[in-house]
Amino acid sequence: MNRRRITAAALLASLTAGCAVGPDFHPPGAPAASGYTPRPITATAAAGSGPLGAAQVLTPGGAVAADWWAQFRSPVLDALIAAALAQNSDLAAAQAAVRVARESWLAQRGVLFPQIDAGASTSRNKSSNYLAPVPNVPSSIFSIQTAQVNVGYTLDLFGGNRRVIEQSRAQYDAQRFQAEATRITLINTVAATAFQEAALRAEVEAQTQIIGEEHALLAILERQRDVGQAAGADVLAQQAALAQAEAGLPPLQKALAQQQDLIAYLTGRSPAQVAGGEELDLAGLALPVALPLTLPAALVRQRPDIRAAEANLHAASAAVGVALAARLPGITLSASGGGVSNSWSNLLAAPNTFWSLGAGLTQPIFEGGTLLHRQRAAEAALDAAKAQYRSAVLAAFQNVADTLHALALDADALAADQAARQSAAASLAVAERQYRDGAIPFAGVLAAQQTLAQARQTELQAEAARLTDTAALFQALGGGWNSGG
Repeated sequence: MNRRRITAAALLASLTAGCAVGPDFHPPGAPAASGYTPRPITATAAAGSGPLGAAQVLTPGGAVAADWWAQFRSPVLDALIAAALAQNSDLAAAQAAVRVARESWLAQRGVLFPQIDAGASTSRNKSSNYLAPVPNVPSSIFSIQTAQVNVGYTLDLFGGNRRVIEQSRAQYDAQRFQAEATRITLINTVAATAFQEAALRAEVEAQTQIIGEEHALLAILERQRDVGQAAGADVLAQQAALAQAEAGLPPLQKALAQQQDLIAYLTGRSPAQVAGGEELDLAGLALPVALPLTLPAALVRQRPDIRAAEANLHAASAAVGVALAARLPGITLSASGGGVSNSWSNLLAAPNTFWSLGAGLTQPIFEGGTLLHRQRAAEAALDAAKAQYRSAVLAAFQNVADTLHALALDADALAADQAARQSAAASLAVAERQYRDGAIPFAGVLAAQQTLAQARQTELQAEAARLTDTAALFQALGGGWNSGG
């Protein structure tokens, strides 16, 4: 007897733990590339004077810190990012989608267990007097009480259910990685927007200063004209220069207001809710000079978008197994038991109980090619997922390469813009002195003023670009979301 029970248990275990059809997923291998650019970029040139003019050094194999934005040493930036992580609606939606995917995966695991349900019913009945009375009930009016338990279980002979669970888990992983990508993108967007807002605010201040200088210069020329020391043409030229400077202010103010509104949106507030005291100062920011440079083999594990593409590939692989298993036989076991009586008190008395045991076998024979074409569709989807994974890897490498090139060129651009601004300031001083000495007409002073104004704005944008591209490098290298392991 014991031997028969052991044999039956072993047979049942072998049936329920049968092989899983379809391809077994293996993560793609590490890329063979050892770098991102034809010529390795391990440092940028010094970009001139000031806190944002230092050279930057990249350390191959370095890891991105989870709070990489702290390296800019700005409490204002830290507060903005903290507010965005706590209040941004898009991030909250992505995180809720992760919870949905997780619960869906956990719910799917229920197919591995027997399904058990219980039911009870009661009814009051009257039969026709012309009919024979219900057995064991002498009256035509009677009650029937029924209670039963049903058990059903589908043997996972070919692993179709396990492939469904595998697919659901991979979809949860993909959603989790996508949420991490959303989080990292949000952090970088807040930083880039704050840098641009600081640059625009500095440009507005510079343009306002230029307008003030133009007003002062116009007043001087008008006094000189009144005493015969300046020509009316010089006054008209200065009036035109003042009008041009004033016309340049509203576009800057418009762009600044839009950046401030964007910061409000990113931090989960309406523009009316943003108070003062949240303004960055470009001159007060520290430029990270020691930068990590994740190697390509490690980048595929640290970029959440690549990990999401890998999880989608895993889900597509499992879907092939699901489609294959649907074409194979299925065995279902069932059992039920309970009692029927005219009274609850004797419902489970031996004469009133019932039970049944059953087993069923199904084998799809003809479904018009539906199952075959579903399998082929799953295989085609797997091919597409492979291509999408490769595309995600190549896009990530391009992203890093673009950022490295940008950092190198940003340093050169800022150095050139600083030199141009210094030269323009010196040229204006010379032009003003020459004009006072009568050596050049006033048009020379105007040209020098315009050159200096343009140089100031270009330098501010170059500083913001260097900060923005530095933050973009941290994002391109994965954002440090898994720096803990």
